[in-house]
Amino acid sequence: MTPTLVRQHLPHAGPAPRADRGARARDWAEIQERMLVPLYEAVHERLEVGAGTRLLGLGCGSGLALLMAASRGAAVTGVESRSPERLALARERLLPDGWGTRPRGGVRLVAGPPGAAAVEGAPAYDVVTAFEPIGCAAGDSDGLGAQLAAAVPLAERGAPVVLVGWGPPERCSTSAVLRVAGKLADPLRGAAAPRTARRDDLEEVAQRAGLRPDGSGRVACPFGYADLESAVRGLLSTGLFDAAVAATDQAQVDKEVTEALHPHLRRDGTVWMPNVFRYLIARTV
Repeated sequence: MTPTLVRQHLPHAGPAPRADRGARARDWAEIQERMLVPLYEAVHERLEVGAGTRLLGLGCGSGLALLMAASRGAAVTGVESRSPERLALARERLLPDGWGTRPRGGVRLVAGPPGAAAVEGAPAYDVVTAFEPIGCAAGDSDGLGAQLAAAVPLAERGAPVVLVGWGPPERCSTSAVLRVAGKLADPLRGAAAPRTARRDDLEEVAQRAGLRPDGSGRVACPFGYADLESAVRGLLSTGLFDAAVAATDQAQVDKEVTEALHPHLRRDGTVWMPNVFRYLIARTV
């Protein structure tokens, strides 16, 4: 999957203020999400996702991982409860004829919690993915735990459930940039500032959800951007800087993120940050 192909599925709607939720969702879909393509590919390859696979994607966002699974022949269902703007972009990618949530070529997209993906009489899912990385913002594992509690009953016994987290800070160049969010966010206002990923984050979430760990892996996912402006837009689209914006203002966050990116600026004006992400395969029991 290349950035060019992604843009073919997402025609640009024209400029909009970055503060607009729709514009930020498009920044995610067009700039940031493609950074995780190596992760999606590694997981699909390891689990042999293909024809006959019934895959449930939790927090499917703008649907790139689902698109890649569907291109391998899988029947995919994506659920998204937090960002209707990202889900609208997923529909552009996966249901371009505007068929809403009805299946089209083995594709369903559902607005709501994982339980909304249940279909009476339908076969259970045999793969569940939760590709949004945890381990960066305080409390992000709690949200994932709630999703898993609702999703596990929809999967067949022994089905793999994939959880994803950030790698060690020393192997993630972006960690230094993310610390800007922690510096600017005011904990007294209840801000969930980015934190350092712990080694056993994923295992702890799996254990709380009653899942059995069954292997893990690490994948290099470098963040590369055409220029500083694209890098700032992409990083802010993740939502990890929302608390910092609320505690200060958009201009201040933009300024400090740009400054933090300068060590990663190359002579040709591009920005390059090597990162490693970790995934855990846990199975339902």
